[in-house]
Amino acid sequence: MESTDYEDVVSAALEKHSNTEGGLLPILHEVQDALGYIPSDAVDIIGKSINRSRAEVHGVISFYHHFRNHKPGEHIIQVCRSEACQAMGANLVIENLKNKLEIDFHETTSDGKITLEPIYCLGHCACAPAVMVDGVPKAKISSDAMDGIVDELRVLKNDN
Repeated sequence: MESTDYEDVVSAALEKHSNTEGGLLPILHEVQDALGYIPSDAVDIIGKSINRSRAEVHGVISFYHHFRNHKPGEHIIQVCRSEACQAMGANLVIENLKNKLEIDFHETTSDGKITLEPIYCLGHCACAPAVMVDGVPKAKISSDAMDGIVDELRVLKNDN
């Protein structure tokens, strides 16, 4: 969910964490939790406030798969890319999902409904392949089950 004024969100996160040792990650988490992503203009504000360069802040954002620098869709599907999930058929689920959505990882459908992201281990290895849909893990997922989930998401409005 995007705040109408990202600067308020960034200011609140900075006020809470800027004097904390290693405060950059908690700041980035708070901004993304509130806005759904970290706006480019926020990177400058954060860097200046904690005495870090834009490159340093951007480097942290780009290093961690969790952070995104673009507004996500209403719904987020994260597909586990770990070895256990791959061994249990995640690659087929991924290919079918990409074809159905007509997007790749880190992209959002043209209607703004669904963003597809990789995730590296959901901890459901015994129930692979696993996905997370809007923060809710789902295990032993098949391509058919994923098709049904996508169809449901396309008609749902995210209330998170």
